[in-house]
Amino acid sequence: MKKLPIGIQSFDSIRTEADYYYVDKTHLVESLVERGKYFFLSRPRRFGKSLFLSTLKHAFLGNREYFQGLYLESHWDWEVRYPVIHISFGSGVMKDAAELRVVFDDILRRIVEQENLSLTSHALRSRFLEIVERMATRYGRKVIILVDEYDKPILDNIDRPEIATAIRDELKNFYSVIKDADASLKFVFITGVSKFSKVSLFSGLNNLQDITLHEQYATICGYTHEEMLSTFAERLGGVDVAEVRRWYNGYNFLGEPVYNPFDVLLFLDTKDFRNYWFETGSPSFLIKLIEQKRYPVPNLEQVRSTDELLSSFDVNRIELVPLLWQTGYLTIRKTRRMAASIGYTLDYPNLEVKYSLTNAILNELSQESAAKTENMERLYDCLSDQEDLSCLRDIFYAFFASIPNEWYSSSQVASYEAFYASVFYCYFTALGLDVRVEDSTNH
Repeated sequence: MKKLPIGIQSFDSIRTEADYYYVDKTHLVESLVERGKYFFLSRPRRFGKSLFLSTLKHAFLGNREYFQGLYLESHWDWEVRYPVIHISFGSGVMKDAAELRVVFDDILRRIVEQENLSLTSHALRSRFLEIVERMATRYGRKVIILVDEYDKPILDNIDRPEIATAIRDELKNFYSVIKDADASLKFVFITGVSKFSKVSLFSGLNNLQDITLHEQYATICGYTHEEMLSTFAERLGGVDVAEVRRWYNGYNFLGEPVYNPFDVLLFLDTKDFRNYWFETGSPSFLIKLIEQKRYPVPNLEQVRSTDELLSSFDVNRIELVPLLWQTGYLTIRKTRRMAASIGYTLDYPNLEVKYSLTNAILNELSQESAAKTENMERLYDCLSDQEDLSCLRDIFYAFFASIPNEWYSSSQVASYEAFYASVFYCYFTALGLDVRVEDSTNH
């Protein structure tokens, strides 16, 4: 295989000493351009969204050298080059709307310097619109707008509703330029983790196509099982492929299930089964929300939802299930047609997420890491000795002895059965055991 420059691959990749391995997704670029003009995609973090935007960017810029041997090399007009505006809110944490304005001002200033533009407008929104129109005039072609991590400034402040709302309104003002600049635009692609309603962020963009749950684009980010086997065949020697699938596969966007690329690449580097993806982000806000909503953790094994609920996320209406789904802690297992909507059954995507999330919840419930670790080790040893399970009684007592007394006196959930069920469930699942909740059988 041929070498390619770091950072501008038009595919997901892993580097060895001599080569890059790649999974070619470039046929989807052609499909999108033929299909429409405005697109939105939501995927969990570390799923390759930024790499796909890089693919789009270099295709529209006419950089054919990055596509040698890929589908798009012989299915794209490389003589036509478009001006591209690539905006990313992925770096750093913006603490309020004022800081967001400073960041966006820097983004616009860099574009002006790179394109050597002379602007007359002063307001941020007006300058953004003027940049689009000036670039379209200068190049004699309509402009491409690519927005990465469109929602990160909001999610960074999701636990501070007033600030998050102010940031959302500021972003809405910026994104409204896309509607006003329609005559100067060729193609727009917006991506991020969450899926805010069009009304809250993209008011007026009625033709924005959401491909988050579209069968044709279900594998636009991530690896299918066959892609992993064929691409990394020489790296899978001696690897238990079935176990890799159980640990890291299972994310379903109404098509073939996919692996998170971040997990696969790090696993192939170390060959150790670890929670690579989970360790890159803290679910602390989610865990607090589970506590606040008094949600019984065992119910995460089988959550029922609808397409309307999964799309209802907003700053002023934070629902637990849509947030768990959009951030990748739950995925779609089954679909069912209902009278006026589509129903979904959600579950953990794989063992990594199930083990890691329940362990994180257990840390919050017990707040005594040393006691929790000791209890888990005793539980594992006891279950390993299948001839004598009497030790479970003392371990169960220890589960609750490790929980601070104030949880019993002040916790809103302490008087509910769900709280106690959550403690037991988390201890077993955090061990990586196959726990079946209220499994209905004929026995």
